[in-house]
Amino acid sequence: MVHKTKGIVLRTVKYGETSVIVTILTELFGLQSYLVNGVRTVSGKGASKAGMFQPAAMLDLVIYHQESKNLHRLKEYNWLHLYQHIFSDVITHAVAVFMIELMQKCLKQPETNPELYYFMEDALNSLDQSGQQVQANFPLFFALHLAGFFGLRIDDNYSGKRNFLDLREGYFTAEKPAHPHYLEYPLSEISYLLMAYEDFYSIHIAGFTPLKTLPVLRTILEA
Repeated sequence: MVHKTKGIVLRTVKYGETSVIVTILTELFGLQSYLVNGVRTVSGKGASKAGMFQPAAMLDLVIYHQESKNLHRLKEYNWLHLYQHIFSDVITHAVAVFMIELMQKCLKQPETNPELYYFMEDALNSLDQSGQQVQANFPLFFALHLAGFFGLRIDDNYSGKRNFLDLREGYFTAEKPAHPHYLEYPLSEISYLLMAYEDFYSIHIAGFTPLKTLPVLRTILEA
């Protein structure tokens, strides 16, 4: 059947000489993969459409969808939103790519979850419009809020006495945990917190592997 939906590109892999297989978080069907033919060829106007399928791109899609298939096809695709900074500014792009990788590692099944799509759409638009001070904390904000969509949360019970953050249990405690997965005061810098939340996700999300974008993001934010 043919459906119209919005989508955010998570990953693109070359296929054959001119085609790509694109992993997209869609509004209607959640995580889906699509074969797009001929997108890497140069059109008569001298431009390739491959740029439309770079990670974080927001697209308006008309798709052929069959529940029995893992790989679908796109009938039509157009820009849904054109960013001002995500594809051109180094820091903004690094944060966006981190967000995309974290989202992709958390998603395992093609389950419909429009609220997750709206959260991602809003987060990317907010990042694109934010200044450098906000961008420095945006990865942590995103990692904290994304966790809630997968049944994970950290209790807001911090105090001067309860200043150990137990990443296994998801709350602050006054006593040092017996395991190594915790944070203690004053580890509040963004790079340390991001490493901690990578640990948090790896504990609770099956098959979660280290984020390739995190070392790059840390280098850029600390520059």
